[in-house]
Amino acid sequence: MTSRFADGLAVGPDLVQAAETAVRQALAGLSGRADLVCFFICGEDPDDVTRAGRHAMSLAPGAKVIGCSATGVIGDGQGVELSPAVSAWAATLDGGRLTTFALDTLAAEDRFVVMGLPERKPDDRVAILLADPYTFPADAFVERSVEVLGDLPLIGGLANGLQGRGSVRLFADGAVHTEGAIGVLLSGPVNVTTVVSQGCRPIGPAMVVTRSEENLLLELAGQPALARLEDIVSELDEDDRELVASGLQIGIVMNEYAERHERGDFLIRGVIGIDPEREGVAIGDVVDIGRTVRFQVRDAATADEDLYDLLDAHREELGRIDGALLFSCNGRGSAMFGTPDHDAVALRDTLGSIGVAGFFAAGEVGPVGGHNHVHGFTASVLVFSSGSPADR
Repeated sequence: MTSRFADGLAVGPDLVQAAETAVRQALAGLSGRADLVCFFICGEDPDDVTRAGRHAMSLAPGAKVIGCSATGVIGDGQGVELSPAVSAWAATLDGGRLTTFALDTLAAEDRFVVMGLPERKPDDRVAILLADPYTFPADAFVERSVEVLGDLPLIGGLANGLQGRGSVRLFADGAVHTEGAIGVLLSGPVNVTTVVSQGCRPIGPAMVVTRSEENLLLELAGQPALARLEDIVSELDEDDRELVASGLQIGIVMNEYAERHERGDFLIRGVIGIDPEREGVAIGDVVDIGRTVRFQVRDAATADEDLYDLLDAHREELGRIDGALLFSCNGRGSAMFGTPDHDAVALRDTLGSIGVAGFFAAGEVGPVGGHNHVHGFTASVLVFSSGSPADR
């Protein structure tokens, strides 16, 4: 059976051969000519990864091709972590316009300037972004992307390599990049939507920030933030207290005008410490006074339920879904669920037997509440469905 989207996966130490197998498998699953090919490589030696990436880029002449190194890849309905493997994904986009790009940064006084962004067009739909977290200021760029990209959604992930810094490789249309970021802008009659599953559940009440300094919350609803947190934890059962101890999170409400703020209504950020002297709680973001927050916990059961619920709702809203790209945190997979296959299986269970590939990222990019963010412990999904954007 052939379609507009297909994926491939090959496991083994010969990465060039694995790239050949995975890309050929994805291309063979298409009913037409490939317009876009994405591939992801996990390998021990960066030079082997480079050779495999060059070979992958040569296999689809006429298509736009991007890819990156990773510590794990996703394809063929499964995940492979920390072992040599290549996954690939191919798409026939029926009139969609594709613009690849490579981003570099220049330091300018106390800020940075990003160069290489494509010029925006009114019919731009989404940009896929793959970045080297060691050399590219992904958090700052993504958080401030609205200033230069407007409401354009960004989806993707932070690449990595098994050797860490210096082993990241990015691939775009024949070129190999050892730093910066690359991606592709999708425009025209391409029906795409995003799903970002942060996998948390709220504990305690929603509270307004009444005093803060930088990323230190000092007062919540008029009381010391640390005292508020201690009151919430004291009322939890033993299991939830263990979750708090293993990694407390906080959710920042994205829509202050909603009548209720439940799971999925928050941008999740980590609680990174406390200041006993000032009775403050330090978090991984800066929150303005007047914003609403709510403490959160994350576990496998909650993350599983959240992803399935979001995907089910997405399928019901869109109808037929044809393909997807999956960017899953390297803290999910075996570390969270006991299996590297969880997120890939969730997409197959909810969206059907469609072409899905991706990688385990060192940070996931995706929009929440209409704003682009870099996340952790998240599954970010780019979904391709039938029909035109105007129809939807």
